[in-house]
Amino acid sequence: MSSKIENDFLLQTKAFINSKWVETTDDKFAVTNPATGDTIREVTNCGVSDYNEAIKTAHDAFEKFKQTTVRERAQLLENMYDLMQEHKQDLAKILTMENGKPLKDSLGEIEYSSMYLKWFSEEAPRVYGDVISSGSSNNQKIFTIRQPLGVVGILTPWNFPSAMITRKLAPAIAAGNTCVIKPAHQTPFSALALGVIAEKAGLPAGVCNILPTNHTSEIGEYVCEHDLVRKITFTGSTKIGKLLMGQSSKSKTMKKFSMELGGNAPFVVFKDANLDRALDGLINCKFGQSGQICISANRIFVHEDVYDEFSKKLVERIDSTFKLGEGFQEGVTHGPLIHQGSIDKVSSLVQDAKTKGADVLTGGSRASTLGPLFFQPTVLGNVTESMDIFYEEIFGPVAPLIKFKDTDEVIKRANDTDVGLAGYFYSENVATIFDTAEKLNVGMVGCNTAAISEPALPFGGILNSGLGREGSKYGIEDYTELKAIVVAP
Repeated sequence: MSSKIENDFLLQTKAFINSKWVETTDDKFAVTNPATGDTIREVTNCGVSDYNEAIKTAHDAFEKFKQTTVRERAQLLENMYDLMQEHKQDLAKILTMENGKPLKDSLGEIEYSSMYLKWFSEEAPRVYGDVISSGSSNNQKIFTIRQPLGVVGILTPWNFPSAMITRKLAPAIAAGNTCVIKPAHQTPFSALALGVIAEKAGLPAGVCNILPTNHTSEIGEYVCEHDLVRKITFTGSTKIGKLLMGQSSKSKTMKKFSMELGGNAPFVVFKDANLDRALDGLINCKFGQSGQICISANRIFVHEDVYDEFSKKLVERIDSTFKLGEGFQEGVTHGPLIHQGSIDKVSSLVQDAKTKGADVLTGGSRASTLGPLFFQPTVLGNVTESMDIFYEEIFGPVAPLIKFKDTDEVIKRANDTDVGLAGYFYSENVATIFDTAEKLNVGMVGCNTAAISEPALPFGGILNSGLGREGSKYGIEDYTELKAIVVAP
């Protein structure tokens, strides 16, 4: 498969501020392909002064942009959607270059990413208020309206470098806000390509600003503390999410938050489950994107009566259909991990489990012949709570299998975590379905499916997995504030 980008203007290296492409400083940083280690290009390295300029620009632009009609904002998002569809091949190639995922997966992400633009172009006209009867006077009426917040600081990760931006940018624009985006330093090109899309779609100057930087901690803190930023939306770890909230408390502005944080998703296979269906779900949910997904299955509970059959089928499927490699190679199904820290963590978790008695059913080590960031798709048997892998988010291609005996036991063990993003289970029993769906302590449940994420879903978690919801009709509300108006004729 060719990695050649037909429209090179999509591969930008400068910051996008006030609808201009700006070489903000002499400082640059290299972005590498994690599969090959090759440098793609060097990118301008924005600092605090650049972010201050972008935030002020967004603040000034907000005064005019908030006056646009919902139909005007809907059209801008529709334009962006059309342009993403037009350039999806190039956008996917850029994504594969910097993230390492197979081109097929990158094409899937671009489609998924663009659908948030489509969805919120249709949600923009549906921001409603209410009329409430007064409890104190028949002569008074209470009205509520929703208004945009102002400048939104968007902080995004590397695992879905296109979709995690549009899932935040689209509702922000639909509601009438302006944005300053800090993409992950490992994957800035997908974000900057969206800047090209925004520019060509006709977004007014200052509405969307994108600044690459590898000063991650410093810039994150600065954006959170900036008085002109009214909302922070972040996808990443629970630890960093809490840190950002603490930093925001230093600002004179009380900020609104959307936080999509860490997960430890249970995946439960009951004894009456359709095993082939459960297997299909697990293959996608655990090993898709090489396990680097926040809603990836992290602990796989399998009823003891079907454990042997299910584990055997899982290993056979992996060994016969998976192919590790560079994302542009024909037939490759799984790519590398994103950086050295990721593969070191995965390797450490597997080693700890092996030391404490887990069985390696397939894989179990690095695939170093392919490159330093490749790890073999791995299945571990007889995993227990004594192992670190039971409690820590893996973020890699490792499936820990855990036996269970009955429903009450597995619900208790599945909920034995301080995070609650997603959970999955497979059963053909109606009573089990409704009981388990209610009792799993997570924000999103997949019953007989692992394909839960789409624009119509209110995406988000409970406990330490975050605040607010993204996508769905609820997603736009997090980018507005509610105003109550009391009218006495």
